[in-house]
Amino acid sequence: MNVTDLLAQTASQAWHQSLARLIRDASGSGFPALLEHSLREHIGFDSILINTYKGHHRPLLIHDDYPPERREQDIERYLSEAYLLDPIFTAVRRGLDGGAHRLRELAPDRFEASDYYHRYYRALGLGDEVGLFARVAEDVVMVVSLGFRHDATPLTRRGLLALRHIAPVVETLLGEYWHWQAGQFQERLDAQAPVEAAFASFGQGQLTAREQEIVRLLLAGHSTKSAARELGISDGTVKVHRKHLYQRLDVSSQSQLFRLFLDHVALVSRRQQN
Repeated sequence: MNVTDLLAQTASQAWHQSLARLIRDASGSGFPALLEHSLREHIGFDSILINTYKGHHRPLLIHDDYPPERREQDIERYLSEAYLLDPIFTAVRRGLDGGAHRLRELAPDRFEASDYYHRYYRALGLGDEVGLFARVAEDVVMVVSLGFRHDATPLTRRGLLALRHIAPVVETLLGEYWHWQAGQFQERLDAQAPVEAAFASFGQGQLTAREQEIVRLLLAGHSTKSAARELGISDGTVKVHRKHLYQRLDVSSQSQLFRLFLDHVALVSRRQQN
């Protein structure tokens, strides 16, 4: 099919009408809701979050479709603690700032076996997620996260391909939106204190710097082999470090380690708010 045939299709006309509305209103405060509506017309996702990331700061939520009664359980928990282990947050920290990326492409090899996955993703009922990344300023990345429930229609290969094809358009539109609307978010974004300090201080005085690195990788869903590759050390060395850090923190399982870490994050967060 050539481009002329493609543009002549009814579905193409509908998309370009949506695109025209998005371009016209990209500078307005209602753009995120309009973007959600346009994407829903063409991609059957179940939930949407639009977050803004700046360095190690907590994400700033720009738009979502979660009902009020689920906000504290589903959204506030992510923004206050869970984001530290999120593959999307990690990808942004590592410099990813464009394109459409599936969660499983970004996540560590044992992510679905991690306590974080079960506490957050499974609790939300999600089975899949795609993030549309856009660098909207030198130090700011916006991500449109589209969630797909595990008990609903799964994301198809064609659906993922469609998202990848329209990603450059979404990136440009988000950049235009941020250019005009950043003022209403910048102060709030700067005020989002990083809980990244929780990783630096977790086990401080008990764990070595290497053991703290291993804690982070294990909690994020890396296997022993994957953690070893990340750190450039042997599997056996990771196992020895894990045994020692378990002993020093008086835990006997990764689930206990995860709960201990979340308690520490909550403590750091309360201190920052006081």
